[in-house]
Amino acid sequence: MAIFRELVSSDIKTSKSSLVQLVDILQQDISGSDTRRKSPIWVTGGIDPGVTSSIFQTVYDQSFTLQTANPIFDMTIGINSSSVLVASSSTGVDLSGKYLFPSTTIQMREKMSVYQQFSQQLLGDASEIFQASTTTNTIDIKEALFLSFKRLFSRDGIKRETFAMKFYPTGSTLYTYPGSLWNSGSYGSGSTKIYTDVGSSTNKLIEHGGAYAPLVAANDTTTPIGMLFYDQGIAVLDMRSVVDFKSSMNGVIDGLRSGTIAVTGSVWTDTGSGKFLGLIPSGQVYFEVTKSVSANESVTLYPFSQFLVSASIDDVVDHIALTRFGGTNESTQTAMAFQNITSINSTLIFCRIGADEFNYSSNPTYTDSNNRIVVIDQGQEDIEKSFTYITSVGFYDANDNLLAVGKTSRPLYKDSQRDLTIRCRLDWKKTKYRLYNIKKVVE
Repeated sequence: MAIFRELVSSDIKTSKSSLVQLVDILQQDISGSDTRRKSPIWVTGGIDPGVTSSIFQTVYDQSFTLQTANPIFDMTIGINSSSVLVASSSTGVDLSGKYLFPSTTIQMREKMSVYQQFSQQLLGDASEIFQASTTTNTIDIKEALFLSFKRLFSRDGIKRETFAMKFYPTGSTLYTYPGSLWNSGSYGSGSTKIYTDVGSSTNKLIEHGGAYAPLVAANDTTTPIGMLFYDQGIAVLDMRSVVDFKSSMNGVIDGLRSGTIAVTGSVWTDTGSGKFLGLIPSGQVYFEVTKSVSANESVTLYPFSQFLVSASIDDVVDHIALTRFGGTNESTQTAMAFQNITSINSTLIFCRIGADEFNYSSNPTYTDSNNRIVVIDQGQEDIEKSFTYITSVGFYDANDNLLAVGKTSRPLYKDSQRDLTIRCRLDWKKTKYRLYNIKKVVE
């Protein structure tokens, strides 16, 4: 006969705890060509050979070709429809409301769609603009860099005031066409900036996507440069704040062009010793904007503004990963770091056993063929009392269906002269439990 005992409300307690882990992302993880995985899902038509690009790239903690590689975060860009870059480059809107762009631009509608998708997810409205605010300043984020951390690393959320990121505002050399003669020494230049969520413990904000806080520069906490959504594990950076839009840029990017052309210009050899004539293959264009832009000129004239419009998402992400997160001889240094939180919701069930309970086992080997308890010496039935060793606790629902079994760290001796309380930790609540017993080993 099975032995049961019903649980009462006083036997069940709930608790919540958390586990904190440090996540350290190296520069080489972001800038490495074999640690960033592209998933080409967008292809142009028309002029041969066309342009193929991803909508986002995934950064791994090692070469993504290895089975042990773990995806860390996705990186992509988005442009809001109210951005001056859209107004300056669009040729109009058709009857269905679709923006039209010339062939000199790449993926402008896709960049706008990416922005809308993140707005829908985080702000609850695809038409909303990300707006970062401190107590003294507010910015509209219209050209955004999105970093979406995988749940393996963000877990149940990012811990407040633990996020830090090192970023190069200046990095003029673009990612170059593989195998070409153009210089591919793509590293950040100048001083780095440290961006963090300092002050978020006191500036707690809530949006559709959960808790968030503004990101600021470590040396200027009054001016926001982006937003960090803790529950979603997503950072939204204002590229106009973190990138020097005015610095000169040159390199080879994807473009709608056929045939090979020769270009001369301020392009250096791999050794940096001089200039030379280079060949641009079909499907590639040479991008160079070296104009010195004054403060009162239109933002559409800035080199990085033109780059955002002319380059594909892959080209922009490649450039940011190589030149903004990576510096010369700094590949093993930290690019980003934060602490994640793993919430542990537990149900503590206290299995209380009285002195006169569970001293007898329902195991059929507990008695012999004459129904005599085998753990009691023959002839001592009136003197010795039955006892058991408890090794397991079974949890059942209201219909006596076994749901879970807990094991004790060692067999627990039980007789009529002692009572026990066994504490079990579960992540769900059930109605009753059963104690199993084993017979004593008899030689």
